[in-house]
Amino acid sequence: MTAGAASDSVPLPWSLRGGALVLSVRLTPKSARDEIGAVDHLSDGRAVLKARVRAAPQDGEANAALIKLIAKTLRIPATAIRLESGATARVKTLVLKGDAQALEAALVCAAGARG
Repeated sequence: MTAGAASDSVPLPWSLRGGALVLSVRLTPKSARDEIGAVDHLSDGRAVLKARVRAAPQDGEANAALIKLIAKTLRIPATAIRLESGATARVKTLVLKGDAQALEAALVCAAGARG
C-alpha cells in the first residue's frame, strides 16, 4: 500500500511530499515504555500514529526521544528525521528523508496497519 493508494475511508498518518515522507504522530510522554502504537484518528478525522516515550515533555526531551524511537524503529539515522511542527503539542508532524517506499513499509509493520 502506498500513501497515494490509500482509500478515502482509511486515511493514513503519512503522506509523500517532495521525495520525503511526512508523518503525523500523537505523542504521549512520561509513559512506562517507549513504543510505537497503532494508527488512530483524532476527533477532526485526521489520522495519527500513536507513540509513547518515557521522557518528560520538558526542554525538548520527549521530542528527542520520539525522533530516536522513530529512527530506531525504521532503521534510519535520527538526522534523517526533522520535527516540522508541534514542538510543544501532543500532535506532531515529522519529515522523514530516505527511501519513501521502504519507510512506508516499515511504518505499516510498526503500526500493525493492514493494507
